[in-house]
Amino acid sequence: MAQIFRSTVRSFATSSSRQNAIKTVTVIGGGLMGSGIAQVAATTGHQVVMVDQTDDILGKSKASIQKSLQRVVKKKFAEDPKGGEQFVSDILGRITTQTDSNAAVANSDLVIEAIVENIDVKKKLFSSLDKAAPQHTIFTSNTSSLPIGDIAVSTQRQDRFGGLHFFNPVPMMKLLEVVRIPATSDETFNKLSDFGKAMKKTTVDCKDTPGFIVNRLLVPYTIEAMRMVERGDASFKDVDTAMKLGAGYPMGPFELSDYVGLDTMKFILDGWAEKYPENPLFQPSALLNKYVAEGKLGAKSGEGFYNYKKK
Repeated sequence: MAQIFRSTVRSFATSSSRQNAIKTVTVIGGGLMGSGIAQVAATTGHQVVMVDQTDDILGKSKASIQKSLQRVVKKKFAEDPKGGEQFVSDILGRITTQTDSNAAVANSDLVIEAIVENIDVKKKLFSSLDKAAPQHTIFTSNTSSLPIGDIAVSTQRQDRFGGLHFFNPVPMMKLLEVVRIPATSDETFNKLSDFGKAMKKTTVDCKDTPGFIVNRLLVPYTIEAMRMVERGDASFKDVDTAMKLGAGYPMGPFELSDYVGLDTMKFILDGWAEKYPENPLFQPSALLNKYVAEGKLGAKSGEGFYNYKKK
């Protein structure tokens, strides 16, 4: 009898978990991160509504997703072209687009915000969504530098608010940082963790500390590398070589900074320095400021610490 009871409880718990699972996702922002998140969510069987300001932007976002999926098809469906076509069609069929963010969250289980890193813009968005979304809808931000708690205060659902920090490119990168603020309920946090696993990501848990785990360690590391060059301790190329061959890193700190974008690095550092002026790790870098002022933003601008312009 006890065994039957335990089996029944497990069955009920599993059934209840499935019923409460996140099924419909609204992604606000159709840029590089937003479209990547939408692609992975749709690939793992979720219904996705992707939101941006214009249909033109959304059309480009969906075209970008289709192009990304075609690369997957070449690898996985080389011997099955019809299967590949069906694969792409099924995933794109689970993605709809919308320019009205309030309408987009009407039936959403989860909102993932991936817009500009401006806290006032984010707070205005979430304040509006808070009035439009159902009570059960969980809100999250994909911010990489802003405190989740500072965004969440714009809503009346801080217990249903957290962070989902994906990494670029989202379809390729396996990690997802699941961030909780003090008000985040255990139920919300568990749902977010389960959602991450359902998206085939390896999840790590983190409190709402600056930069979470990866950027909290990575940004000071890259800035210290810049300070070494500022002091004349080593050249940036030698620092990169040393960290790749000595520490086994796939990229040196200067290559990584160019890939991320020097303006992005500066934005993160400036924000942290303003909020935590007493922390020496967050103090500005003269070298970084110089490069950004000169428009040398890294790979995306054609030049950063390295030159990426085609000869």
